[in-house]
Amino acid sequence: MGTNEAIEALTSSLGQRVSRSKSDLEVHGASETHFAPMPPDAVVYPDCTAQVAEVMRICAAHRCPVIGWGTGTSLEGHALAARGGVTVDFRDMNRVLDIRADDMDVCVQPGVTREALNTELRATGLFFPVDPGANASLGGMAATRASGTTAVRYGTMRDHVLGLEVVTATGEVIRTGTRARKSSSGYDLTALFVGSEGTLGLITELTLRLHGQPEAIAAAVCAFDDVAGAVAATNDAIQLGLPMARIELLDRASVAAVNAYAGSDMPEVPHLLLEFHGTEAGVRETSETFGEVAAGHGGRDFEWATRPEDRSALWAMRHNAFYAILASRPGTRSLVTDACVPISRLSETIKATQEDFAHHNLTGPILGHVGDGNFHAVLLFDENDTEAVTRAHEAAHRLVERTLDMGGTATGEHGIGMGKMRYMAREHGGGWDMMGRIKHALDPDGIMNPGKLVPPTN
Repeated sequence: MGTNEAIEALTSSLGQRVSRSKSDLEVHGASETHFAPMPPDAVVYPDCTAQVAEVMRICAAHRCPVIGWGTGTSLEGHALAARGGVTVDFRDMNRVLDIRADDMDVCVQPGVTREALNTELRATGLFFPVDPGANASLGGMAATRASGTTAVRYGTMRDHVLGLEVVTATGEVIRTGTRARKSSSGYDLTALFVGSEGTLGLITELTLRLHGQPEAIAAAVCAFDDVAGAVAATNDAIQLGLPMARIELLDRASVAAVNAYAGSDMPEVPHLLLEFHGTEAGVRETSETFGEVAAGHGGRDFEWATRPEDRSALWAMRHNAFYAILASRPGTRSLVTDACVPISRLSETIKATQEDFAHHNLTGPILGHVGDGNFHAVLLFDENDTEAVTRAHEAAHRLVERTLDMGGTATGEHGIGMGKMRYMAREHGGGWDMMGRIKHALDPDGIMNPGKLVPPTN
């Protein structure tokens, strides 16, 4: 690989948009979770598609690895430079290009964050609903097929990307999809790139589906004696067809961490955090019906609120739960993993996981999007304690194996990156080999985010 030669050519072409400063390399080599630092050899900050194409043409000519970077919030090492090379940071491609309110869609550059987009949309009566918690970039969310707290009602990124502009491994610029709401025309290349984790090309433009802002929104919180009751209430509500926009679980340990971090006073038992969207009458009826369902499964202290500031406080608490859990044991590192099972197996999967953590003396609060069977575990450990590190990794491994035994998937929304490649063969069988063949066809030199997602080639 001619990484140094590629960087020299990039500097000659793009000038100050290429950085080799120690601070830039360190930032782009760090992960929010347990991965060791893996800095790139250079960082490029393009501001248009033409510059991205130039980066790819130069890197292809020198067989230099290229890694896409949004905001760096991924949790499975997706954006780390596992084999060195050049990181392409999309911070300067952050423009909302065209809002088409009549068609309820929008065209954006990949560096636009979900919060920035919704701020831009306020006057239109529309909003973009996918909410992974972090203020992630939309390009990164598409690349990892993100979902989050609102997926139970609105779906994931897969359901919201109508079309893409992509720069391929050779520097070719292609467009996938159209603004039409359906198509029977050819292979679904949009779906191929959504979730490809930067291994097939770099996304430089997205056309996204929007939704009308609901007339009324209500948030609610409900305590349960155990996780089983909370999950049973969730199951019943879904089977009744209640139109819930969010339904989130915090286990006992997560509630304790949030209380200490945010100064809240929730009883230290499992809780469901909910949100309902619709008309005034519809939201009221749904909230009341869910309260009755919850009571049938031991739910108590059911409270709901419609004031925006109260709802914001509730969801800020949920979105900050990860940081609250980290703060509960200062000085520790985290191994954050997720799993997704058929909702009928969710309660027993969580129970078995909690028992496993307790048996191995591990701190691992659990929280998640129970409406679609997805939950997260945050395993905390002292990185200087080799035995504790091993126990944490082994517990995370057992969690994924347990999930696959239940008919689930190794990851509901975090993605594969480097962290979960070991499970791909079991989950996908020959399909994983096919992913590798697609990767080789589109990126024969293997320069696009190497060492991630697909079978290793050497």
